[in-house]
Amino acid sequence: MIAITGATGQLGQHVIEELLKTVPANQIVAIVRNPAKADALHRKGIVVRQADYTDQAAFTTALNGVNKLLLISSSEVGQRAVQHQNVIHAARTAGVKFIAYTSLLHADKSPLGLHVEHVATEKALAESGIPYALLRNGWYTENYLASAPPALEHGVFIGAAGDGKIASATRADYAAAAAKVIAEEGHAGKVYELAGDHAWTLSELAAELSKQSGKPVAYQNLSEDDFAAALKGVGLPAGLADMLADSDAGASKGGLFDDSHTLSKLIGRPTTPLAESVNAIL
Repeated sequence: MIAITGATGQLGQHVIEELLKTVPANQIVAIVRNPAKADALHRKGIVVRQADYTDQAAFTTALNGVNKLLLISSSEVGQRAVQHQNVIHAARTAGVKFIAYTSLLHADKSPLGLHVEHVATEKALAESGIPYALLRNGWYTENYLASAPPALEHGVFIGAAGDGKIASATRADYAAAAAKVIAEEGHAGKVYELAGDHAWTLSELAAELSKQSGKPVAYQNLSEDDFAAALKGVGLPAGLADMLADSDAGASKGGLFDDSHTLSKLIGRPTTPLAESVNAIL
């Protein structure tokens, strides 16, 4: 059986859609925090089990009979390292034979502050004795397109990435890679640096928004501190605002760029172009 953590999350749902193309539903275990949100998965015949990243015992029970585990990183930045270790310990106790983990692009040398917890998790996997693969995901295109509506409204897309190139891909692209690695054999010991085929800057994103919407949108580059302050000013929690500003600053240093085309080679198709993603949200 194959288990997916965070199965009702945005990435998890895409992964399950991909898995269902090749894996029987009753061989997929969706591990969720709130089973009430997993009714749609249950109706498809997927096994739904409840466990929280903070509860190692519950995870051990949820992993009973599971051979392979896709550990999708927790959304709780600052608590991830401990939470992921809980899952890894539970997997070892339950006898899981393989783990694939969604890490961060070039985690071992990334300038993004997010890399710290991913590196700690990678270390825990290495020490676990369980065969594993690292899916070092780059940025989701959706992360930036979430800011498109206010940018179109005000004519300005703000950020702190300067001219940094962002080789993003969609969640569906990364999910296709995760589903392939967790369903197939032969991926143990592999480190996949996953990113989109075509990199772009925030200025180019603003230009694409202008082109497709017919509304003028300009990119305004801010300092990391000013960008964080602007995000807090529109109501984002301080921790999230600081993380996004840090990530933009990291992008300006090349932290979100990769041109190896590992992702498209792995999934057997080109990654989703920025223009197509912009068109979809418009």
